Amino acid sequence: MGSTAVEHDGLVIPIINFSDFLLSDRSPEAKAAAAKAILEAFQTSGFLYLSHTPIPPDLLALVFDNSARFFEQGGEFKTRYLWSTADANRGYSAPGREKVTQLTRAEEVGSLRERAPDLKESFEIGREDEPGHPNHWPESDNLPDFKRVMTEFHRRCHELNVGVMRAIAVGMGLEEGFFDKFVDKGDNTLRLLHYPPVKREMFRQGAIRAGEHSDYGSITLLFQDRRGGLQVRAPGGKFVDVRPVEGTVVVNAGDLLARWANDGVKSTIHRVVEPPPPPPSKEGEGAGEGVEEYPARYSVAYFCNPNFDSFIEAIPGTYGGEKGEKKYEGIYSGEYLVQRLSATY
Repeated sequence: MGSTAVEHDGLVIPIINFSDFLLSDRSPEAKAAAAKAILEAFQTSGFLYLSHTPIPPDLLALVFDNSARFFEQGGEFKTRYLWSTADANRGYSAPGREKVTQLTRAEEVGSLRERAPDLKESFEIGREDEPGHPNHWPESDNLPDFKRVMTEFHRRCHELNVGVMRAIAVGMGLEEGFFDKFVDKGDNTLRLLHYPPVKREMFRQGAIRAGEHSDYGSITLLFQDRRGGLQVRAPGGKFVDVRPVEGTVVVNAGDLLARWANDGVKSTIHRVVEPPPPPPSKEGEGAGEGVEEYPARYSVAYFCNPNFDSFIEAIPGTYGGEKGEKKYEGIYSGEYLVQRLSATY
């Protein structure tokens, strides 16, 4: 059904064939085993790789191509589409604008941003029909298909989000459609990320592409280029490289899923730093001791959230008896996300 992509310092991240859960020609046993493997990964490391997803490779290639084209535009062009408010969470954020961190007080985040800004820029896209919050679609002859490509990719990722949540439900012994009414609106954010080239010496001086943080929503779908740099914190506290694996999507649990499961799943701390050196079998590729400047890195994150009007509290069966009491008060998804975003921008 799968293999292991990362096994280091107590951190185990599997590769799971998602077609075993999705396809109708798979046996009930294969479907149940895939669902169990997905839940167990979220319970142990909080991370997994999914292979054989319904995201078309040619569509993903178009997304990366259009993302690069957008970030290649000059600053004057990009600032026409600036990110404005946490309620909208749409538009362009220049390098240094956002500081991802576990801190929640705006003044503490601001101080950290000044000392160690994240070396990245991003562009956020929400669902197209959210009242009062239109997307900021760039208008340029260099980006003729941008809206079409991103809208279709947002739709496909939402479908994958629903599928993963159904697998989690099955793994937890719930009805397969338990989460459907919580995720049907697609209140999710597609984030295009560009990490500009960085001198190697800057990393030696403590620079970082994205600071230590957990994600805020239910799950995140992460599509990486081949550069690397993503690291996940292992149980012992050490950060471990999570290298790109061709044909897979990295999926991690977020804070709201952890609250839903009464901490029965892990929303694990991760970051983006200096790319790792290439493995021995690929000598000459990627980062190495002789590199003076690391090239740009691109990634695409799709942040999956419960519907903004959903009230999130511990699922029955995740508390009581030996499992203990509820660890968190209930909260509306949209309210929680705005609180977290307001602190980091």
